[in-house]
Amino acid sequence: MSRYFMHLSYNGAPFHGWQSQPNAISVQSTIEDALSTIMREPMKIVGAGRTDAGVNAHSMVAHFDTSIPIENTEALVRGLNSLVGKDIAIYSIKSVHDDAHARFDAISRTYHYYAHNKKSPFLNNFSWQAPSTLDYAKMNEAAKILLETDDFTSFAKLHADNKTNICRVTYAKWEQLSDDRWVFVITADRFLRNMVRAVVGTLVEVGRGKISIEEFKHIIDKKNRCSAGTSMPGHALFLWDVSYSYYRP
Repeated sequence: MSRYFMHLSYNGAPFHGWQSQPNAISVQSTIEDALSTIMREPMKIVGAGRTDAGVNAHSMVAHFDTSIPIENTEALVRGLNSLVGKDIAIYSIKSVHDDAHARFDAISRTYHYYAHNKKSPFLNNFSWQAPSTLDYAKMNEAAKILLETDDFTSFAKLHADNKTNICRVTYAKWEQLSDDRWVFVITADRFLRNMVRAVVGTLVEVGRGKISIEEFKHIIDKKNRCSAGTSMPGHALFLWDVSYSYYRP
């Protein structure tokens, strides 16, 4: 068997998340169907993560195995792009060593959450319309606490099958893109299901003045999802980058 890494992106709006599931269209199943058609054998892919319904990926990596060596990966990329539809783009397919793993070998992942302060008919599909009074400086003060946090239970989806809620965040900051546009950038070794959207929702409560910096810290210490803010809409969230020590998309 030969193993390959696939680099791709997708608009999450038409899909019920990344992961294949019964009676629902997912990114994974759409690509697997296309790959199986071209390779003429049942194909499975393993992604670097599992984005929820409506969440986008600017840069996703997945791996797959095949008993048939691929002589022309560029032709395979073209073939896949002709089958997967307009909301998925395959950029490259590269041969990797046999035990390379798209999920377990990733050393970090970065997410972006986009917000705009003024009404715009052009941004609504991929950005959240935020109140113009949000205090981004205070939200960034709270975000620094994430760098000192190990246990993210307060931001984990309830009843998820996580073996551990320990994550190591190395970067978390709201960055200003223009007068009325912002992006929250967060990098960690791993993320829990729904974690970024819950973190952003709780930071927004800080920015609205509904909770203090000290209360934000207490929410983390409680290790209780019910204490944190609501989960933000998925359309403004992007898996932005996945990093490996031996592979660069």
